[in-house]
Amino acid sequence: MRYRSLGVDGQSASVLCLGAMTFGTTVDEETSTAILDRFTEAGGTFIDTSNNYAFWAPGANGYESEELLGRWTARRGNRDDLVLATKLGARPVPGLPFPEHIEGLSARAVREAAEGSLRRLGTDRLDLYYAHVADPATPVEETMGAFAGLVADGKVTALGCSNHSAAQLADANDLAADRDWPGYRCIQQRHSYLRPRPDADFGVQKHADEALLSYLAARPSMALLAYSPLLGGSYCRPDRPLRAEYERPETKARLAVLAEVAEETGATVNQVVLAWLIGHPVPTVPVVGASSVAQLEESLGALDLVLDEEQRRRLDTAA
Repeated sequence: MRYRSLGVDGQSASVLCLGAMTFGTTVDEETSTAILDRFTEAGGTFIDTSNNYAFWAPGANGYESEELLGRWTARRGNRDDLVLATKLGARPVPGLPFPEHIEGLSARAVREAAEGSLRRLGTDRLDLYYAHVADPATPVEETMGAFAGLVADGKVTALGCSNHSAAQLADANDLAADRDWPGYRCIQQRHSYLRPRPDADFGVQKHADEALLSYLAARPSMALLAYSPLLGGSYCRPDRPLRAEYERPETKARLAVLAEVAEETGATVNQVVLAWLIGHPVPTVPVVGASSVAQLEESLGALDLVLDEEQRRRLDTAA
C-alpha cells in the first residue's frame, strides 16, 4: 500500500479509499466485514461513509453504514489505525421530497450531525468530515464557523467538501483564511478517466470539471477524492452501458487507448483507470466500492501498476 498526505500535519491515508456506502444495506454484514478485513490487511487505512448511507435501500434509514463500521472497529480494536471519513448535509428530511429537502449545513445541523456520527462510529473524533452537498440557504460563514468549532473541540481533525463547485470551494476557503479558521483540505467529486460533457447534469452529484482541476493543480497540498471512479462497472460490463453524460466525441478514442494500455500491461481496464487516477498530477485518491472481496482484490491490484510516461501521455492526449 502507498500513502499520501491529506494536507493536515501528521495525517496521511492510503492512496485507495474504501467506500462503505452499501455496507449494512445491499452488502450484508458478513460480506462487509470480509471486505474491510481484507482492505486493512492490505495496508488500507482510508474508509469513507456518510450519515445518509444508504437511505435509498429498501427498509434502510441511512445510518446503516456508520453503525456497521462502528461495530467492526469495536470488534477489531483498530480505530487508531484508520482514517475515518464521514459526511453531513444530504440526509433527507423525513416526510419531504428529496433532494429538495435535506438537513443542510446550518450550524445546528453541523453540530447535531457530528454528534450522531461520533456515536454511531463509536469514536471520539472524525478524521475527515465533509460537507456532503452545498447548501445555498445557509451562509458559508455559518457553516465554516461551525466546522471550526468542531476542530477546536478536537472532534474533527480535517475538513472536506463534496459536490461543490470550484467557486464554492474557493469562497469557503478564502473566508476561512480571513477568519483564521481551518478550511477544506479535500474535495470529493465524481471523477474518472472518461470525462463527462461540460453540460452533464448528475443532479446533486457534481463532477470534477476543468475549473476545479485547475484550482487543485494550483494547490498541491489539497487532495481530490474521486468517487464513482469505475463508473459503476461501465468500463468492463456490457450490461452496464455508459451513461449518456459520457457520450462525447473523444470517448471512443479514450476507451480504445485504455484497452491498449490494459493489454500492454496485463492489467484490467479498471486497474488502468485507478492507476491513472493515483498517478495524476493533481493529488487524487480513488474512492472504490466493493460488494465482494474479489472486486476489492481487483482494485488493490492497481497499486502494483505504474504507468510509464508514454502510456500516460497516450491516455492523456487521446481525443
